[in-house]
Amino acid sequence: MKSIFMSGSPRENVGKKDAKALRIKGLVPCVLYGGAEQIHFSADEKAFKPLIFTPDAHTVELEIAGKKYNAILQDVQYHAINDRLMHVDFLHVDASKPVVIAIPVAVHGIAPGVREGGKLLVKLRKMKVRSLLNNLPDKINIDISHLEIGQSVKVEHLQAQNPEIAFLDAPNVAVVSVSATRASRQAAEDAKK
Repeated sequence: MKSIFMSGSPRENVGKKDAKALRIKGLVPCVLYGGAEQIHFSADEKAFKPLIFTPDAHTVELEIAGKKYNAILQDVQYHAINDRLMHVDFLHVDASKPVVIAIPVAVHGIAPGVREGGKLLVKLRKMKVRSLLNNLPDKINIDISHLEIGQSVKVEHLQAQNPEIAFLDAPNVAVVSVSATRASRQAAEDAKK
């Protein structure tokens, strides 16, 4: 999994007044939790662009007051009107403990059912998984080159392919499916005649 480096400055005061002053300077109030203690810090708003505004999942290497921490993005709060970043939560991760994160789904191949007039539906764009940090993939790759009209790839099929990753979505949920369209149904009826 890709990692992004970010640096932050410790916050001396924690509160609404201090957070507002930081936002005026173009900084975002943040907190890192999950370790021995919570660390309140601020980071440049522009540094979040490659982390938040991307479909990819990343780990984050934080440097705060000279110390380095491995983390993942846990929660982001936006302003209700102008969509600026208001607050970001990071979760400190240990390489020896499993972590829960949403990984994007990548579809590969051309389904025969789509060639016959069916419609490809990607029902889950991201999937929640639990795994050790070293086993986390950049994407969950799904090969659809075997899907006919009416068939799907479910979470339980992916679990069998990736035993080192625990998928947290329900096993019977379809991730990708090929559904029949009006044109494909008409073509099937015409072929029967």
